[in-house]
Amino acid sequence: QVQLVESGGGLVQAGGSLRLSCAASGSITGIDVLGWYRQAPGKQRALVAIITRGGGTNYADSVKGRFTIARDNTKNTVYLQMNSLQPEDTAVYYCSARSLLHGYWGQGTQVTVSS
Repeated sequence: QVQLVESGGGLVQAGGSLRLSCAASGSITGIDVLGWYRQAPGKQRALVAIITRGGGTNYADSVKGRFTIARDNTKNTVYLQMNSLQPEDTAVYYCSARSLLHGYWGQGTQVTVSS
């Protein structure tokens, strides 16, 4: 089992920044991909950004140029730096971890962007 603990969500004005962190613990040896997804009210959970152990990244088109994902393999932690936040970024943000056979989710952290 892998446990994921997110932190860093909150309320911010449009144009502001937030940094999310997610610390992984447990059976993390086989974890390759770490990432962030988000779910807005009434919408399905959607990809924000993912990063492989080797540093390869993939971003949703809506966040390219504004969000940056990074990971520290020594700390088993993944970060999401979010700049130029807009009201449409308001959602619950979930950390994810994937190995070849298993996927895991964090409990989610709320990000609210006011206009």
